[in-house]
Amino acid sequence: MPNWGGGAKCGACEKTVYHAEEIQCNGRSFHKTCFLCMACRKALDSTTVAAHESEIYCKTCYGRKYGPKGVGFGQGAGCLSTDTGDHLGLNLQQGSPKSARPSTPTNASKFAKKVADVDKCPRCGKSVYAAEKIMGGGKPWHKTCFRCALCGKSLESTNVTDKDGELYCKVCYAKNFGPKGIGFGGLTQVEKKE
Repeated sequence: MPNWGGGAKCGACEKTVYHAEEIQCNGRSFHKTCFLCMACRKALDSTTVAAHESEIYCKTCYGRKYGPKGVGFGQGAGCLSTDTGDHLGLNLQQGSPKSARPSTPTNASKFAKKVADVDKCPRCGKSVYAAEKIMGGGKPWHKTCFRCALCGKSLESTNVTDKDGELYCKVCYAKNFGPKGIGFGGLTQVEKKE
């Protein structure tokens, strides 16, 4: 039957969607007010939507329902997510085949390998990700940990020195590990004993 005088049908409410109120996603049209996560009912936009076949979700609910499961795949870096999504109606029971798979598969995905291969900061021992990585002394450091071990001064490539795996500013390095004596930051000409 032809669609007389109207737009496409909404993917959520099946009513006519007119151009002024239309949002398109995955080849389907939605009313702006119907463009909601199917699990938590949060309003979506082009940056927060994740589509699966004919369903739309926010990225959080999509990850809970269709994302990887197990240790290290929770929300944020290095956490264990025990949230099953039951309060969102995602129906992820413990006996389902998806949640019963091993936490460390024998053929790990590229993502799992990248998570396992993340460098550790020598100062705090936590994971250093690319967005926060600064190299110094041949090791990766957090931007906030890239400081002189003695005075705490923030370091840059122009004033950093390293000794025994620790970072120092050039001033502290010279005072503590540089040559001693007249003209080397120790005694001055005025203090010289005659």
